[in-house]
Amino acid sequence: MLDNYKVLRKFTELKRPGTPLSIGMRGTLYGVEFVIIGLVEHTERWAGRVYTWIDHQLYSPTHGYAWLTLENDHLVFSRRYRGTGWLSERVVESAARQPTIRIDGESFRYFETTHSAITYVEGEFTWSPKMGERTVTVSAMSNTAMLGFSQTGNEREAYRSVYVPKAEAEAAFGVALDLNPFRIHPLQTFVEGPNYRFLLISSFVFATLCLVMASVFSLHSGRDVLRNYRVDVLDLPVEIAIPLEADNKLASISLVGDVQNSWAYLEMEMLDPDGEPLFEAGRTIESYSGRDSDGRWSEGSPVTSLRFRPEISGTYTLALAVAEQGLWRGQGVGHVPDRPVSRLSLDVRAGLFTGKWMTVLGGVFGALFLFQFGRKWLHRKARWSGSDWVDED
Repeated sequence: MLDNYKVLRKFTELKRPGTPLSIGMRGTLYGVEFVIIGLVEHTERWAGRVYTWIDHQLYSPTHGYAWLTLENDHLVFSRRYRGTGWLSERVVESAARQPTIRIDGESFRYFETTHSAITYVEGEFTWSPKMGERTVTVSAMSNTAMLGFSQTGNEREAYRSVYVPKAEAEAAFGVALDLNPFRIHPLQTFVEGPNYRFLLISSFVFATLCLVMASVFSLHSGRDVLRNYRVDVLDLPVEIAIPLEADNKLASISLVGDVQNSWAYLEMEMLDPDGEPLFEAGRTIESYSGRDSDGRWSEGSPVTSLRFRPEISGTYTLALAVAEQGLWRGQGVGHVPDRPVSRLSLDVRAGLFTGKWMTVLGGVFGALFLFQFGRKWLHRKARWSGSDWVDED
């Protein structure tokens, strides 16, 4: 094996490009000890930009040759692939959909085509690389690996590549590598982190459960206390007796006014059975409609409501008054009544549940799910962002 190593050709007359790895360095990758015996720099010029990467030729007396490629501060390990299957540039250019090739049960989707030239050579190789020698490589990627189908002149070779994390490379070669990548590499695997799947699944389940419970609570109709209780506005202010129970549930007050192109501001004060003020509130009811060049229109609502929780059982008193009111006579409006509001209708229901806090809790779990799911989705999107495939409309 040493004799075979010695007959490899040497190229040392060029200035070495920047790489933290040197010829002669030894490292163990995937259980095999390799030594770096050569460097080849490839350059591609496309759309006014220049892209370079450095292939480090690796040699093992027991496992033969491999490549360790440095590209944009990322490392990729490649070995020659001798299986069947080939993806050519001609096939890619004539494809209506993104080409896919399935090899050994693994599906690879077309990623990019590169046209590169050798711009630097140093060390020893199994073939005779020439400066300026051009190579066309069609790449296809799966979830874990990439296949590169390369053609240089009449020679064709296929390579299977996987990502090498910085920490693994440093441990392999026993050195600190000055690598600081800013972008995610296409082959870079997603780091789930501790409890990723548990958080993803449990947050989705709990978010769904909370929202279902919130819907059930919101659909609970409760019971009538007052139904369609009529109040003439001329009788205001009035006090209305409302018998309620302290059952840890909610009570709702709903008011409907006969406003039409008018508005009214209602003042409400609730007294508990002991005559103590429970709350004060103000609500506006309004309704406007008319016709313009775009047709009929309407806005506002004649209905308002509020909810509260009775703390003690007994008869509560609602003091109701109209503080302000007015008519609206705009261009194109419909009928305008003599008075802004003539009568009010009051409904009171008790024994209600609220889905508010379950909705909030569901939102928290939903946000956690989206965060976990989004991390992986964004990572996958970043991986494929370098693909040159463009779907035609």
